[in-house]
Amino acid sequence: MTKFKALLFDLDGTLVDSEHFHYSVWNEILAESDVQLEYTDFLKNFAGVPLPGNAKRLKELYEIASPLEILISKKEELTNQRLITSTIELMPYAEEILDYFFSKGIAMALVTASKRADVDELFRKNGLGKYFKLLVTRSDVTKSKPDPESYDLAVKGIGFQKNECLVFEDTLNGLLAAKNAGLTCFAIQGDRESHAKLAGADHIFTDFREARDYMEENKLI
Repeated sequence: MTKFKALLFDLDGTLVDSEHFHYSVWNEILAESDVQLEYTDFLKNFAGVPLPGNAKRLKELYEIASPLEILISKKEELTNQRLITSTIELMPYAEEILDYFFSKGIAMALVTASKRADVDELFRKNGLGKYFKLLVTRSDVTKSKPDPESYDLAVKGIGFQKNECLVFEDTLNGLLAAKNAGLTCFAIQGDRESHAKLAGADHIFTDFREARDYMEENKLI
């Protein structure tokens, strides 16, 4: 296998533990319609799905009266407000692994379905921005994951061949986006029950340390 010269990272659920944050924001909005999601339901059916898709599904599922555009706008505005006052932790070993790859001079890009403003706020709080040569967000594409557009744009921007790029994702939508772009994808997912639906990944690991050890043992970097 060709050694990887560039690493492309998803953000939510891969580098930052933000799923519970988005779950809470959605429930704050859904409370206006007397609806509340269970966290296990959110993780199974909504995690890793771009905002417009989740808004459309929730509106149809619970017959929410607000127009779709208003529902999306509410989520964006409340997300911005809550990001300022909330602390969102990093996923296990995320900073450690970024330091490791950064020290080796490996090019890294962020490829996320989150808005640029949300990414900027997260990076302001956790300092992750220093690691990335390139950011591709929902604000930069017309079609979000599972469409390959964001990964195609990242590969073009980072300047390596597709077989020289490795993707880290945690959800099926992200995995599909990477594979639809013709990229190697490692899934990082601590929930072993989710591994079955991520079977299309080239490898599945429970955390970044496992992935790093595998990459070292197989001389992939």
